Amino acid sequence: MPNAFNFSASPFDCLNSQEQELVRNSVDIAYFKEGEIILDVGSTPTHLFIPIKGYVRQLESGEEVAVYGPDDCFDGRGLIAGKVSSQFIASEEVVSYQLAKSAVTELISTNATFGALLFADLSKKLNALAERSSQYEINSLSLAQVSQAFLREIHTVDFDTSLLNVVKIFSEKRTNNVLVRDSSQGGQGLGIFTTTNLQRAILANLPLESTPVGPHSNYKLITVQANNHLYEALAIMIRYSVHRVIVMDEGHPIGTLEQVDLLSFIANSSSLVVQRILNANSLDDLKEAANQITSLITLLHRNGTKVAMIGRLVQELNAKLFEKTWSLIASPALQKNSCLFVMGSEGRGEQILKTDQDNGLIIANDYKINAEVVSACDQFSAALIQFGYPECPGKIMVNNPAWRMSEKDFTEMAKHWLLEPTPDSLMNLAIFLDSHAISGNSSLLESVKQNLFNLATDNQFLMARFAAAIESFTSEVGWWNRLLTLGTDTSDNRINLKKAGIFAITHGIRSLALENHIRANSTAERVRELIQMHKIPQDLGNEVVESLHLLMELRLKSGIAELETGKSVSGEIDISRLSTLERDLLKDSLSVVKRFKQYLRQHFHLEFA
Repeated sequence: MPNAFNFSASPFDCLNSQEQELVRNSVDIAYFKEGEIILDVGSTPTHLFIPIKGYVRQLESGEEVAVYGPDDCFDGRGLIAGKVSSQFIASEEVVSYQLAKSAVTELISTNATFGALLFADLSKKLNALAERSSQYEINSLSLAQVSQAFLREIHTVDFDTSLLNVVKIFSEKRTNNVLVRDSSQGGQGLGIFTTTNLQRAILANLPLESTPVGPHSNYKLITVQANNHLYEALAIMIRYSVHRVIVMDEGHPIGTLEQVDLLSFIANSSSLVVQRILNANSLDDLKEAANQITSLITLLHRNGTKVAMIGRLVQELNAKLFEKTWSLIASPALQKNSCLFVMGSEGRGEQILKTDQDNGLIIANDYKINAEVVSACDQFSAALIQFGYPECPGKIMVNNPAWRMSEKDFTEMAKHWLLEPTPDSLMNLAIFLDSHAISGNSSLLESVKQNLFNLATDNQFLMARFAAAIESFTSEVGWWNRLLTLGTDTSDNRINLKKAGIFAITHGIRSLALENHIRANSTAERVRELIQMHKIPQDLGNEVVESLHLLMELRLKSGIAELETGKSVSGEIDISRLSTLERDLLKDSLSVVKRFKQYLRQHFHLEFA
């Protein structure tokens, strides 16, 4: 065979020199004219095909489901199964390598990664990719579990232990906290007493010898599970503004994770951002912190942190940033009598790089919406623009009176969205369903959402109208054609991933969540609950989440590249800049999107919507 076989293309880039030699000795070249059937349904394949020139269409029941071009390969699954389940047709003249089945079988048996990348499902392909490209230590933010970090010893005392004896434990054990058993709950309740609590007791002139520790302890423990990832522990510390968490294993405390010990595992950039936010005395200080969030995202991405983990951390950091901004602008009375919340991808924890603002304000019914409220909302929206969060084109922001209302008026507006489903109402409903409180009285938001869910009945026509938005971006229907045009006009090689797949996934899952009264915000959490309720097939649900994260990953990678070249984040990717494996994974992900949309069409009977 020619020496030009491309061993840098997936899945052949994971072969060693001996395996590459096997390929060279087992491959031939085949030619197919335009329109010729290369493989037909039910036939027994004898070769794996790797096109050199031209494109091949894969059809199932007459519908195109994939397109293969140079350096792609097909039909690995049929080869292993012994029978072809799709039809493969040359869309133009095709010159292709054909690798003998015996060689493919031997490669699969000796190289598990090759087999996974060749014919496994999307999830296994992504896992194989992670294993192959992993360059990071087990103590990275992406991989390490809480139990792998240094956990400080737990010291437990009884409710009636004197403060003096607790001070002795602090001194002898060189610790700054003890857990306290609450005897009033049969010894099952646990609280924590720290040096901060001790300082308060001393300032109150309490006699240390006779004062029991129990009444002065905090019984709202902030905990994490031993098998949680470190990024989750860090997110919890950020959310609650604490420097330690209690580590639990099967319901029992096994140690204390201090922030300083967590940061010995990971780069301390996130901690610096949090501290800058918490210590800010002005909006200018917060602007610097907002810029550091973007730098942190780039750092985490380059260090191999999974996109879902980055999204989770960014959600908490943005919440801290917005909360601090609001506290510098709004009066204490306004903060106490309102709930500031974010929506859309920010509310789901799936927004990473800064895009349009989506926020609102619910105000207590007995608190007047006066000039002070209007001014504070205007200042907040302007501040976020200065921080790099652009104005929302649809004006879904607190400086718009339509998105700052009393609890009563907000409840009525949400009721209107649900019962009078115009296109605008359904859009507002979709955005609001992802709402997430970040400051103030969160019960105001919960009340509005609870009333909304109470009204969400089994109205199938309404649900069909709501779910039908998955068909909004018909301009992206030809994404296979975008992949076909690689190497020709590069202006056609850009795909908007939100239109091509992200929106269909997030809104489709959001529709199923509303139908089943699921209160979770993130797409992954909603899918988990839907699977548990048997409302979506487990394999489809898992692949939908994997596809979403792959699309988010490609979008993030492209967005970072745009920022580094001084461009605005477009939300698009240039297919010509993808590696062969990335293009293969993109095809798989978009195929999952296609199957998921078909599932939604059948489930909601969208032909009647």
